[in-house]
Amino acid sequence: MTTGSVDVLVVGGGPAGLAAAISAHDNGAKVLLLEREARLGGILKQCIHDGFGLLRFGEQLSGPEYAERFEDELHAREIEYRTLTFVTGIGQNEDGAFAVHTVGRDGVSVLYAKALVLATGCRERTAKQVFIHGTRPAGIFTAGTAQHFTNLLGQMPAKRCVILGSGDIGLIMARRLTLEGAKVLGVYEAKATPSGLTRNLHQCLHDYDIPLHLSHTVTRVFGSDRLEAVEISKVDETMSPIPGTAQRVDCDALILSVGLIPENELAEALGVQLDGRTRGPVCDGQCMTSVDGVFSCGNALHVNDLVDYVSKNAQQAGKAAAYYQAKPRRLIQMTPADGLLYVVPQRLNLNESNRATDLYFRVREDENNCVLHIEADGKEIFKKRYAFLRPPEMENLTIDFDSCGLNETSRVVLRLEKSAKETV
Repeated sequence: MTTGSVDVLVVGGGPAGLAAAISAHDNGAKVLLLEREARLGGILKQCIHDGFGLLRFGEQLSGPEYAERFEDELHAREIEYRTLTFVTGIGQNEDGAFAVHTVGRDGVSVLYAKALVLATGCRERTAKQVFIHGTRPAGIFTAGTAQHFTNLLGQMPAKRCVILGSGDIGLIMARRLTLEGAKVLGVYEAKATPSGLTRNLHQCLHDYDIPLHLSHTVTRVFGSDRLEAVEISKVDETMSPIPGTAQRVDCDALILSVGLIPENELAEALGVQLDGRTRGPVCDGQCMTSVDGVFSCGNALHVNDLVDYVSKNAQQAGKAAAYYQAKPRRLIQMTPADGLLYVVPQRLNLNESNRATDLYFRVREDENNCVLHIEADGKEIFKKRYAFLRPPEMENLTIDFDSCGLNETSRVVLRLEKSAKETV
């Protein structure tokens, strides 16, 4: 068994882990990055479509191109990393150092670190998690798995398929499979509104005449060895199937794009508090979780729409981890109120600088002509008008909280308010 010690240990070699490792190194820390796959890059390796890097680089890149830019920076700095390395356990010593147990190509290791950055990404929901009845035939894939087969393995997973869920990966795969010669019979969404970005609805469905059926879901699958058909039903306002609306659709594949869940098994093992809304850790403005010295970023913290936001957030986490010193925190709560689904960070540490705090939030439902109000102790400190807001499209703001006179009893509330109707 081998041992070693670093200042910052980053778990995950996707876009978040790469950006965090580079940022921590640039801020003076000795860094080690761990990745369980054979190559760095995370999910970006199979995202061969463009649209990445618009905010960060001002140009459209494919997923591999975006990841390569960060990999090149990692190699240029000679930051140590290990692939095909699995974290099997994490503990904390009496002196506060973290002991990370791993298994890799060189055997078993114990690595000690002053700070941890968890950049473990997210996973897809499966058919059983959305209560689809029937047998378990071949031909039922998550959208990410179908993307892996098509883009990396060069294998077609379907000839005639149905896509359940209008998430971005599902929309992109509807276009991708169509381009490869498959027939996409339709995209079915249980909600009354689409779940993907507006640009993907137009570029992936409308441009290819792929039908989108809202308020519909798959209730059953048919087939023994291979999928033969699915049962589609309309749903009501509670997304419960409406009796008498079922119809059979013959197909050889069902592609699921029914949501992502942040990967936080390691965080839970450390006792990190999770937010029931985001399914990620509760963190402060420096991306530190409820456990001192443990930082979270990227899709492990909350599911992002754009990889540009993932990199930005991870850079902040890496920098904060590099400067981490054990000391007391003075925490106040950030509360999402009227119209908001969640806000990240969920709290502020008054013992750190909050002069340029990045806020990320989503709304509960479609909103038009509304105003976001941020209040501290009942006093408005920021407001911004929006022409429209949609739940699938995350919003980002940078706020100076240091100038707001916050103290230990302060409470920061974010709420939406309908604007007066605009005059024409």
